This record gives sequence, C-alpha cells and structure tokens, in this order.
Amino acid sequence: MQTARRRWSREFDSEIDGLAFGATGPILLHGYDPPAGGKWLDDVIPSKMGAFDRNDGSTLWVSPCEVGYGRGFGAGLGEEEDVVVLGPGNQGHRIVRMSVDSGEQIGAQDIAPFDHALVAGDMCVAVLPNKITGIMTSAMIEVWGFCRDGERYHFVTRDGEAVYVSYTDENSRKQGILSLDSDSGDSTGSLIEPVYGVIHDLVAGEGIVVLLTSGGMVTDDILAEEAGAGLMLTAISTRPGADSHTMWRQRLSGENPEDLPDVGISLDSGKLYLSRGATLDVVDAMSGRRLGQRTIPGLDERMNWSVFSGAGLLIEEKRASLFEIPD
Repeated sequence: MQTARRRWSREFDSEIDGLAFGATGPILLHGYDPPAGGKWLDDVIPSKMGAFDRNDGSTLWVSPCEVGYGRGFGAGLGEEEDVVVLGPGNQGHRIVRMSVDSGEQIGAQDIAPFDHALVAGDMCVAVLPNKITGIMTSAMIEVWGFCRDGERYHFVTRDGEAVYVSYTDENSRKQGILSLDSDSGDSTGSLIEPVYGVIHDLVAGEGIVVLLTSGGMVTDDILAEEAGAGLMLTAISTRPGADSHTMWRQRLSGENPEDLPDVGISLDSGKLYLSRGATLDVVDAMSGRRLGQRTIPGLDERMNWSVFSGAGLLIEEKRASLFEIPD
C-alpha cells in the first residue's frame, strides 16, 4: 500500500479545532491556546483564525476570532471573499464573518446556541437536539426554524437546495433522514423512514446520500437476520424525477461501532472517501467500486479532516497537513 504524497505539514503552538477550505484560496484554521494545566473557569476559551498558503502552508495572517472554543462549531467560506465561523462567544453563540484576504472582521451577530453547524455561501444550517435553524450567511440573520414533536436531531449534510438531517424517532428509537428545503426550511419528506439502529454519519453530493450506520435495519429489501451490529455503508439516490432508492450497500468487514471515530466518510466530486485508521479508501460513489487506497500518516489521530478537489486537509491536535488524494 502506498503512502499519500504530503504537500506540506506544519506544527503549531496552539490547539487546532476547526478548518475550512475550498477549491482555490488559502487554508483556514481555527485554534485556541489552552490555559496552563488545562483548566479554565469559563465555558468558552478565546480563539483565533488563521489563513495559510495552499501550496506550502506558510502563514498569510492570524487574527483573534469572536467565536471561541466550546459547545458547537461550524466554519466555511462565504460568497463575498469571507470566511464564516459559527460557535460560542463570551456573550453567547455568534456568527462571524472575516475577510479571507486579511482576517479583518466584517460583521458578527448573536444566534441561538447549537450543537452542530454546516456552513455554505448562501445559508448556514445549525442543529440542536430539538430544532434545526437556517441562517442567511451574508446577512447573518436566522430566517427559518424546523422542529416536530417526537424527533431528536443529530447530523446535517447538504446537496444543492436539499438539506438532509439524521433524526431519532423517540417512539421507535430508530433513526432516519429528513429532507428540508434550504431556502425555506420546509420539509420535503423523509428521505429514509426511521429504520436504522444508529446513523453515525452522512454525506451528500451530486444526487447521492451516503450513510455510515450500525445496529442493523429491516426493510423490504433486507431481511431481519441480515441486520447486524457491524458498520455498514449505504448509498441512496436522490436525483430529481426518481424515487429515492438504494444504489449499493457494503458491510465494512472487520469494523465495529467501537472503532468509531477511527472510521469516517467524506464525499467530493462523485467519490466517497472512507477513512479507517490511517488508511483512506477512495470509492466510486455511484457503484461502490473501490478506486484506490493510500496510507495517510496521522489520519488515525485526526481531530478533523476534509477532502476538496483532490486535496485532503488533516488536522491533529497541533498539526495541519495537506495531502494529494488519489483518483
């Protein structure tokens, strides 16, 4: 097995807890300096955002950030040459916009507390156990909220105008996937009814949603005795004009839920990236066919990772690395 080519790697004095990058432009990293002894009195630790050259990792700028380290976090790129960060501040949760070129703060607004957030140029989606909210990115204004009795919400992903959120039906204790309109927050139905034991992660793109699950499932096309406790990948088509259907399903041999979070998924340009320890598998998202495999040093100790346009960004506690990802 070959080792992925490392474009660059950098050590930092600060802890790194968040990242954002796109097809072009700099790498954005969010970090903080832990107090001596690792103890602090407040719920939020002051943080900073830094931009680093995509080609060699050199520092472009570092600036204090109004969003600190604590409960809930989201970061991404806006539509106006800005980086957008959501998370806790000293006076409550905030959404902050900063210039990608200089780190100068463009604006900040208070928002409701949340646990997970997905940032896109037009809309940010924040998830709490009992509510999902949409926040216009540039205006930094909450414009919609969604909640239903008897449902607990978990993870969020997005494909175009469709937002997908995993949820638990509190009566059956099974999990499914909701579909919402990104502009209005209106429900467009259940992509998957609550039939899964646990949905550990979900990713979406180009008319495909891929789930990482365990605990088994029982539907018309899989028998009860086939539903096991091991980890499984399932790809579902969401293309317009066709009912959602399972495209392929693969059980991850030798992997168990206890191996999480060493197992993770990412989707980009029609390819599914499956991390298992320090190994990264590249899979054709349409067919489930494996396209390649590489060892990536540090992947098994990651704090976060992302894949975009053939590049993989990996952050460990105090290290960031950019790798070339095989086709």
